[in-house]
Amino acid sequence: MFETGGLQQLDQTTWGNPATRDIITLSYIDLVPDLPAPLSDIDTLRRRLTELQAEFGCLIEAHAISVDSQPALLRLEKFPLADQATGLGFTAGIVVPKAGCSAIVKIMCPETGRSGVREAAVVPKVGFANMFPPHPYAPEVKGKLPYNIADDARWDPQFPDHPLTRARRWITHVSRTARIDPRFAALPPFPGPGGAEASTGKPAPTSKAEPAAAPTTPVAKPDPGKTTPIPAQISVSDGKATVAPPPLPRAARANAAAASR
Repeated sequence: MFETGGLQQLDQTTWGNPATRDIITLSYIDLVPDLPAPLSDIDTLRRRLTELQAEFGCLIEAHAISVDSQPALLRLEKFPLADQATGLGFTAGIVVPKAGCSAIVKIMCPETGRSGVREAAVVPKVGFANMFPPHPYAPEVKGKLPYNIADDARWDPQFPDHPLTRARRWITHVSRTARIDPRFAALPPFPGPGGAEASTGKPAPTSKAEPAAAPTTPVAKPDPGKTTPIPAQISVSDGKATVAPPPLPRAARANAAAASR
């Protein structure tokens, strides 16, 4: 569950901010997580995620964190907006992986108005020669979008309305305040790509990572063959609206029952 105050609910698992066009989604994936390394091996995980995202845009940062005492991955990415000649979209998400499934909350924030204002303002401060250093996670990787020093969090206070600032601010708040259903928390942990397949009997996904989807209206629905969203319910407490998942999908309930034996 996470706070949804100020957002417009578009469907059971999707919310939008009409003023900024930011889109927030909550999903349950009933497959072995396709993370290329365990959360405990953050260096390998960062490198592989950088390589995968380079085909579509650029990984800005990735961190192994704890959300409501559960191991999770927080990642920020940028990508070209498909419906604009110029302009970027920024995605920030939290993945809580388990051995045979995962829960994901994600925000997608598009650039609107004039593009590149943040980058143009940072150039005089650091010099153009220092704007595009090698990627800190994989220095040899050259992606569709370059790693840019203007994407660093230190510039966020100067650009409070920039989409990257919005994405980073929102996902940071969620990482500290979100609560996880105890039944999902009790599922077997994600041990890594090979270990997950062995412990669940499910084959790990083999397809390449897909590009982060640009926010659009209407919002594209997940592939029902691959994704089983947790239906959301809205409740209000102390003036704050929250979304809470009701019963877990069948596979998750079975895994939880097995884990409790």
